[in-house]
Amino acid sequence: MASYKFYLFDNNTNSETYIFLRLAENKRTHKFYTDLRIKPKDWNKEGYARKSYTGYSDFNSLLRERQETLRQLHQQLLREKNFSIERLRLLFYQQFGKVVKEDTSKKNFEYISDFAKHFLETANTSIDGGQKTYGTQRHYKRSLALFVEFETLKKRRITFEDIDLDFYHSYMDFLTKKKNFAPNTIGRHIKTFKLFLNEATERGINKNFRYKSKRFKAVSEQVESIYLSEMELEKIYNHDFNGNKRLQQARDLFILGCWTGLRFSDFSRLKLENIINEDIKTRTEKTNCNVVIPIHPMIRGILKKYENTAKGLPKSITNQKMNEYLKEIGEKAEINDRIIYTSIKGGLKTQKTIFKYEKIVTHTARRSFATNLFLSGFPAIAIMKITGHKTERAFMSYIRITPQENAKLLRIHWDAQYNKLKIA
Repeated sequence: MASYKFYLFDNNTNSETYIFLRLAENKRTHKFYTDLRIKPKDWNKEGYARKSYTGYSDFNSLLRERQETLRQLHQQLLREKNFSIERLRLLFYQQFGKVVKEDTSKKNFEYISDFAKHFLETANTSIDGGQKTYGTQRHYKRSLALFVEFETLKKRRITFEDIDLDFYHSYMDFLTKKKNFAPNTIGRHIKTFKLFLNEATERGINKNFRYKSKRFKAVSEQVESIYLSEMELEKIYNHDFNGNKRLQQARDLFILGCWTGLRFSDFSRLKLENIINEDIKTRTEKTNCNVVIPIHPMIRGILKKYENTAKGLPKSITNQKMNEYLKEIGEKAEINDRIIYTSIKGGLKTQKTIFKYEKIVTHTARRSFATNLFLSGFPAIAIMKITGHKTERAFMSYIRITPQENAKLLRIHWDAQYNKLKIA
């Protein structure tokens, strides 16, 4: 059964963005842009204007009119046995105007890499001026470059019709053995490659749906990431780096991340104006959400340390440099527990014993924040409000607790329950 639901073109903008209808049927989806726009802050989860939006009732009536029109046109074409997604688009846009310049099969892309290049050139900027993040653009370009490298290796260009399970296994072999990538890296590139195919399908360019097979999947593995306990964070916070300004500032910036739960892209760009009374208030770059985080005592100490500087906070550095400094910081602060690290490269699984400080990266800050709060008994749902995890399942796979720590939590819970019964 077909469904017709509204979505926003760009959820990460502060200005108005176009609204599109998504037709979903038989595990396929198609986008139909409307002539209506709204700001994301005025949009609700059900796919309509919020009641706080001025004139929301009339606006929602216009949305329902377009939804019903698409439904009737769709059903009419099916009854007449004259259905094609291109014809449905044409009829719908004739009534409500085509607000987005569609990339249709008029531009006859035969090769996937040509279409992907065109897609990247035209999709960096949204229709209302919102930009994709630099990291997203860079990853898309890297995925395309890998695919072109694969074509060069095979000495032929790949068309949409070439895509089948044989291609999938050949491309997976290239990413695994030739490029020696880890499963999660491979999974990200396969996911992006399927995004290129989905975009081509949406535009009516690709008619081959073999890539939608369940076996054409983006692989993944559980990442063995560490977290730092509160005791380890105290060791880093209190360590004297003997006037080494480089390491001091990197340490202070890292501690800022450990007690805010923000991503590096967010905690590295905090400013004094984000400090309001006893809270840190900011809007996250990736999810475009407002978060409010109480100032932790360690952060209060850092603010005091930098109160007479121009920025009032530690200076930002690149993620790459920060990761390099953090290993040096961890070693000097004696975060030197031995851990067994498992990795998969080139399809081969290896294990080695390393020092814990060797695995400290900027994202360790965010993972430490979530794990330490969870271990303290703070409700997972409240932590998720800060980290932005949508489901408890995703959150639980994100935090890092050992079997011993999990047993300790259960013991505390049972003791509390037992004491209640004794009091009763």
